Amino acid sequence: MGVSTSRPDKGVARVTVDFPPVNALPVHGWYELADALRAVGRDPDVRCVLLAAEGRGFNAGVDIKEMQRDSGHSALIGANRGCYEAFAAVYECEVPVVAAVHGFCLGGGIGLAGNADAIVAAEDAVFGLPELDRGALGAATHLARLVPQHLMRALYYTSRTATAAELHAHGSVWKVVPRPELSAAALELAAEIARKDGSLIRLAKAAINGIDPVDVRRSYRFEQGFTFEANLSGVADRVRDTFGKGTA
Repeated sequence: MGVSTSRPDKGVARVTVDFPPVNALPVHGWYELADALRAVGRDPDVRCVLLAAEGRGFNAGVDIKEMQRDSGHSALIGANRGCYEAFAAVYECEVPVVAAVHGFCLGGGIGLAGNADAIVAAEDAVFGLPELDRGALGAATHLARLVPQHLMRALYYTSRTATAAELHAHGSVWKVVPRPELSAAALELAAEIARKDGSLIRLAKAAINGIDPVDVRRSYRFEQGFTFEANLSGVADRVRDTFGKGTA
């Protein structure tokens, strides 16, 4: 259980997340993931990172129960900072990151997949931000990297999900495959990228990030301020207690 690293092919580092039962990460899990991504990105022998997960789904976001057990705000602050670091570690990884997504990719999962350089998804993958049903906000920055602006807003406001096939139609998913073929298909893409010159692929990643129209760090940090406001005002607890149906 936790975050592990392996080398499935030449030039490819696989970072695997495994936090049963649903990969809802505790605070330390987000930091572990960020550290692992930064470590493999610095390795000169690595030319591509494959980000994957074990279990029923890719990622279910933060561990809500951890925050509910905290009578103060330390768990919320920790989750905010941990997610911020993990999402940034994907985006700022010195080499391209391929996300292999299966099952649910929700909340923080959107932050990870949305900041990846490419996504290979299983047919059963669904993507969404149920934040408004959980008394939270955030990661619209990253959902907007996966779907057009108006669809992002509709998905965000309704807490609905989009399928892997729908994202493939929008061009944000590279390939959709049957679940048993996901690992091999994602590794195939990662290995193809890893065959490029190591120095040049790092320059390419830096160059592409440099022309990105949105500063994802600043944009996501702006969203997090509203998440904290919702918690301080009591709105977050009220919404969670009423299963997403707020009264005011």
